[in-house]
Amino acid sequence: MPAMKKNAEYIGVGQIFSKLVKEIGSPVDFELPESYNKWKSTFSFIKRNVYLTKKVKKRSKDNDSSCSCSSSNGSLGVCGRDCLCSMLYTCCSSSCNCGTSCLNKPFQQRVSKKLKVVQTEKCGMGVVAAENISKGDFVIEYVGEVIDDKTCEERLWKMKGRGETNFYLCEINRDMVIDATYKGNKSRYINHSCCPNTEMLKWTIDDETRIGIFATRNIKKGEHLTYDYQFVQFGADQDCHCGAAGCRKKLGVNKSIKQNTPSSDAAFKIVAHQVAMNFQKTEVVLSNTAVRINGVPGVEGPGHDPSQHKRRRNCVGAKV
Repeated sequence: MPAMKKNAEYIGVGQIFSKLVKEIGSPVDFELPESYNKWKSTFSFIKRNVYLTKKVKKRSKDNDSSCSCSSSNGSLGVCGRDCLCSMLYTCCSSSCNCGTSCLNKPFQQRVSKKLKVVQTEKCGMGVVAAENISKGDFVIEYVGEVIDDKTCEERLWKMKGRGETNFYLCEINRDMVIDATYKGNKSRYINHSCCPNTEMLKWTIDDETRIGIFATRNIKKGEHLTYDYQFVQFGADQDCHCGAAGCRKKLGVNKSIKQNTPSSDAAFKIVAHQVAMNFQKTEVVLSNTAVRINGVPGVEGPGHDPSQHKRRRNCVGAKV
């Protein structure tokens, strides 16, 4: 009897499990929500450069970020376009005679224009103006992680090994490169054009070198922002899809520019020269698509001729 009772209890438990299985239905493979299956970008937005190398500030006796402007001297603007510091691509310091009325502090005042990142038909992500922008206006600062040449080279090799084809590198000083690959802002999405509406300029702010993007003409709301990358192509030539009237048809620097002798008054170049030489010596092809290297025009100081920018080399391994 006890044995039969035990068996009856066992059958009862079995029936319970059988009932549960019927209610649950056929077993299925466990699946994570779709959002977990999507690749998550390692990119994060920042407002200022993040230094992963020693910050070097260059100070000279002749550069104290001061000017002769005054809020009462009848200037065209309080530290406006006629300001000496502005013409030298140097932001006024806190000791400026114009005080809070000073207009030559585009980086400090963070007057970045309203921009929107969008998906383009042929050029990946892009940036459009979310408001009207006037010629000469400060649009946005180009920011990222500031690294040295050695780190830059290591990152390039790792990205090449992973098959990555987009690079966002800009050398601002000796052994100092801004890398916006992992950290940056909307400026990294600005696309190339053979007839751009913005340009990148090197400015000095409190003895620190920073890169600003400025409008070269009036830009209407909804218009795509562009600048001329002027990079050297790694691998096969790629077609340019900028659609500009003066399109060069191919991305990169044309032969006439490559053959010119670099200016001795170089502002800065794109990617360390040693990095470029390493790639050339080992005959490494980074990708079959265009390598996105940001180009920056040179700065000559007062009286410089902006038209000269088009005739200077501004590419990997060559100084501006």
